[in-house]
Amino acid sequence: MTAQTDTTGSVTAVYKVSGMSCGHCEGAVSGEISQLPGVSSVKAVAAGGEVTVVSATALDEEAVRAAVDEAGFELVGRA
Repeated sequence: MTAQTDTTGSVTAVYKVSGMSCGHCEGAVSGEISQLPGVSSVKAVAAGGEVTVVSATALDEEAVRAAVDEAGFELVGRA
């Protein structure tokens, strides 16, 4: 999936993350990604291994990868 821009100018992207298994995992990943510049919303779902990120502009995938790595998980790629 490619990032999508909505009518407010925000960009929504969905990433696949491996290793998340619980709410604590979701919180760790969300917390790290939410610190990236321009991020306004993060929703991680362990059951599906997906993280939905809303940001002002498209995020650099390597920055997202580093944030996920800092949380202790692996970014697989875009969903």
